[in-house]
Amino acid sequence: MLVDNGVNGDSRVQKEARSAAAAGWDVVLLGKSPTKREKRWQLGEAEVRLLHVPTPMHRRRHEYRRAFLRAPLAYRPGPLAAYRKQRMKAWRTELNIRLIQAGRNGSSLGKLRLLPPRVLAKAMSGWVGVRFNQTNALERRRKDMQSSLDRFTTAFWLRTMGDRAWRRLDPALWDMELAYGKVIDSLEPDLIHANDFRMLGVGARAKLRASTRGRQVKLVWDAHEYLPGIKPWNSHPRWHVAQCAYEREFSEYADAVITVSETLADMLADRHGLKEKPGVVLNAPDAEISPEQAAEPVPDLRELCGIGPKVPLAVYSGAAAPQRGLDIMVESLPQLPEMHVAFVVLRPTSDYMKQLTARAAELGVSERLHILPYVPHYQVVSFLSAADIGVIPIHHWPNHEIALITKFFEYSHARLPFVVSDVKTMGEMVTRTGQGEVFTAEDLADYVRAVQAVLADPKKYRDVYDTAGLLDEWTWEAQAEILDGVYARALGNDARKVPAVADSQVVA
Repeated sequence: MLVDNGVNGDSRVQKEARSAAAAGWDVVLLGKSPTKREKRWQLGEAEVRLLHVPTPMHRRRHEYRRAFLRAPLAYRPGPLAAYRKQRMKAWRTELNIRLIQAGRNGSSLGKLRLLPPRVLAKAMSGWVGVRFNQTNALERRRKDMQSSLDRFTTAFWLRTMGDRAWRRLDPALWDMELAYGKVIDSLEPDLIHANDFRMLGVGARAKLRASTRGRQVKLVWDAHEYLPGIKPWNSHPRWHVAQCAYEREFSEYADAVITVSETLADMLADRHGLKEKPGVVLNAPDAEISPEQAAEPVPDLRELCGIGPKVPLAVYSGAAAPQRGLDIMVESLPQLPEMHVAFVVLRPTSDYMKQLTARAAELGVSERLHILPYVPHYQVVSFLSAADIGVIPIHHWPNHEIALITKFFEYSHARLPFVVSDVKTMGEMVTRTGQGEVFTAEDLADYVRAVQAVLADPKKYRDVYDTAGLLDEWTWEAQAEILDGVYARALGNDARKVPAVADSQVVA
């Protein structure tokens, strides 16, 4: 099983690995180490290995070359510009100290002797400053890539190379391959479960290499998102187009495709011309947890926030980014004088969290904003259940419209009333079930209205969860059976026989 992150914080991947191993499959989960050291641990019966991924290809080839026509005075790429500027500062500082010493000694001749080097140092500093500024300007242009030449070269590679153009547009994708490839080959898997688009190519190439050695490897592609519809998490203008080309090139090698919603399954089938519609495996929470997990004490959300049981508390749990709309929860606090807000996020000290903290201070509501780290995925439901409202304030992006996301199921099993923005799939579901209120995305007044409506009658929304069968299919146990069947069919086995043959199968 392949994933391009550090596993911790990725509840879907953790549940997939644990449940597949529990079903009898021999599972090795390969992820990306956040440090230069490889890490290993057990996740139930699954083995987790985090690999060191060097990133020398993060910079594109042209970023290592001089640009004599575009910036003739710029230094060559690398640390030389910073060194030269710092060296000039050191030289002028040294001359200034010598001038002070000459003055203390009353040496007029000494001061006179320092005049030529001081004039030269000033002139040289100006020259170095010009070249330093041109070097920095060139680096900015290379990152922005908005010039006519940049747009032409991007279009040229796409036209001449087609989907293979990612090799020119974002060669950093090779870094994943070079870190994972040999490890996958050494495991000799029968089946590779590739999570998301970057691992799709890694898995496809491993499958091709195995075929040259007479081994048949099946590839399951787990598409978490609709790639053309995401807000790119890398601002480089070539990044998104490169990832889309990369995904298109390798999608044909998938023997089975699974994804997170029926809508996304239809979109993937249409985009990639799949012979079969992808299976849907929802990222639902566990209905039951193991005895060792149950023995771990669940942190008290309200205690961590320093508030009592009757204080209104709205919670957001999950990825934190501007397009997730968390700012509206902070902006609403002056209009909701009793309300506290808790953000449960992977990186509580990220730049975005710091921005929201600063904004809370400007509004004078800092004491009512609480930023907390993730808890283990099997504790999320119990942890969140102490809140009064579960909020999903995401903005209108194509990828946000098409799925019931992880926190939707977590909030539901925590029996929280919802306040959700009017993104298509989740907004329609909440309206249909009556488990919360829908507000117009990015509309502060409408958000406040929705929160006030829930606080006025929370029992009305919580009672929805007593509806027979509502939560039954929204459990990981039900989804694990679907995943188990996908593996079995890909390998040509009846799903009911998986445990009997699993010893000979490896999911890498």
